[in-house]
Amino acid sequence: MIKVVIADDQALVRDGFALILGVEEDLEVVGVAGDGRACLREVARTRPDVVMMDIRMPVLDGISATEALVRSGSPARVLILTTFDLDEYVYRALRVGASGFLLKDVPRRQLVEAIRAVAEGASVVGGAITRRLIEHFVARPPNGTVTEGVTAALSEREREILQLLARGMSNREIATTLVVSEATVKTHVATVLAKLGVRDRLQAVVLAYESGFVQPRGLGP
Repeated sequence: MIKVVIADDQALVRDGFALILGVEEDLEVVGVAGDGRACLREVARTRPDVVMMDIRMPVLDGISATEALVRSGSPARVLILTTFDLDEYVYRALRVGASGFLLKDVPRRQLVEAIRAVAEGASVVGGAITRRLIEHFVARPPNGTVTEGVTAALSEREREILQLLARGMSNREIATTLVVSEATVKTHVATVLAKLGVRDRLQAVVLAYESGFVQPRGLGP
């Protein structure tokens, strides 16, 4: 059973999400919160697998609450849901440790599948949002030189994997590019994440660009 906490300052939204998840046999809403501070209390009380987090909330906003959860060492993974499709929020949410970012108008089935994916350790970000994340780095390249210490522990093949991850490739695409099996790629990706000390592949992409290991060169075709 996947335990979920819903954090949103609108009661109707909380109730709506709870109804959607309530009909799924493998999902259970174990807590709700109307602000970020209350969300932190609910997470401590219920120990959920996934937190559905709104961005704009009183007392403590969703991005700050997400950062606090990650810093506390909580295993709960955060899926940001918002009506605001803005670069600023996309980048900040992923930067502090969110595992996914969806707009509130996504189809019901997509929302449910996103929660399951995040609970299993995957990252969920719409294609358009992924594109804007990369565009953020293209528009604002990192200052200074490459931070060698960030990737020093990676093998040559693992460095290749990280470069391809930063280009937004899926495991299947990486496998095709390197002419290896998807299982091999999955193993390499897990090792890269462990060595970099990040939670998921999105965090690895952010780290790769911010450290200067990968240089933005434009999106291209």
